[in-house]
Amino acid sequence: MCILVFVSILAGGIASISGFGIGSLLTPVLALRIGTSIAVAAVSIAHLMGTALRFWKWKQYINKQVLFSFGLTSAMGGLIGAWFHNIFQNIILTDIFGFLLVFAGITGLTGVSEKWRFRGPLAWVLGALSGLFGGLVGNQGGIRSAAMFGFDLKGKEFVATATGIALAVDIARMPVYFVLQWKEILKIWPLIALISIGVVIGTEIGVWVLPKIPENLFKRIVSGIILLIGVFVLIHQ
Repeated sequence: MCILVFVSILAGGIASISGFGIGSLLTPVLALRIGTSIAVAAVSIAHLMGTALRFWKWKQYINKQVLFSFGLTSAMGGLIGAWFHNIFQNIILTDIFGFLLVFAGITGLTGVSEKWRFRGPLAWVLGALSGLFGGLVGNQGGIRSAAMFGFDLKGKEFVATATGIALAVDIARMPVYFVLQWKEILKIWPLIALISIGVVIGTEIGVWVLPKIPENLFKRIVSGIILLIGVFVLIHQ
C-alpha cells in the first residue's frame, strides 16, 4: 500500500512537469493488485482529478489551435479505445506501446524529434492514435507528448496543452468505463480514493517545480521521462 501511495505522488509530480505519467506509472502497479482491466478504469478517476487540477493551474497557457485539432481527434480515439479495452487488452499491445515510448524517448534525447513538424491531417491522425492507446491501455500520455514535439511548444504551453487534451480524453472515456465496470469500480473505491489523493499531492509539487526548469532542458527532460516510462512498461508485465 505504501508503494502505491508513493507511485501515486510520483506520477502526479511527473505529469505536472511533462504533461503525462499518471496512467503510465500507476496502471501497471495497480494492475498487479487488481488486474489490468479494472486498473485502467480505476486509474482514470485519479487521472481525471490530477489532470483537472493541472488544467486549472495552467489553463492560460493552452495553445487552442493544437487543442482543437490534435486534441479533438485524441478524445475521439480515447472514446473508441475505452469501448474496446476489455477485448484487446493484452501483453502484445502493451509491449508495442512500451517500444513506441522507448523509440520516442530516444529520438527526443538525440534531438531527432526537434526536426518533426506536424500539420494538417497528420496531426489529426497522431491525435487519434494517442487517444486510442489511452482508451485501450490507459497510457496515451507518452505517445501524445512525443507527437506534440512536432508543434514546437514551450514548457508551460506544452504542459498546459497536453493537459487540456488529456482532460478531453478523460471526459470521453470515463463514462464508458463506468457503464461497463461500475460494480467493480464501487468495490475498490477506498483504493481509488487513496491513489487520487496521492496524485493530487504530487500534482501540486510538480506545478511548483515546472517553472524552475530551464526552457532549453525541458524537451530533454520530457524525453528522458518518456524513455524511462517506456522501459518501466516493458519490464512490468
